[in-house]
Amino acid sequence: MDDREITAKISELVDEEHKLERAHVGRALSEDEHAQMNALNVQLDQCWDLLRQRRARKEMGQSPETAEVRPDRVVENYQQ
Repeated sequence: MDDREITAKISELVDEEHKLERAHVGRALSEDEHAQMNALNVQLDQCWDLLRQRRARKEMGQSPETAEVRPDRVVENYQQ
């Protein structure tokens, strides 16, 4: 996946997240919807992490193609 494809995937995931949020204005998400929202957030974090890895590799003169999607347990434990 190249940077353009990753950016498109991020946009798609954000659209899904917003759609789910708009459908529940004024009421709580169901358990399944809450799980879906969490899954979207993990996928977003993974995509952003992958994009950052690719950009860092380019800046260092390395191939961005060596960047890999990191497991959710890794990207979800980053310190902000």
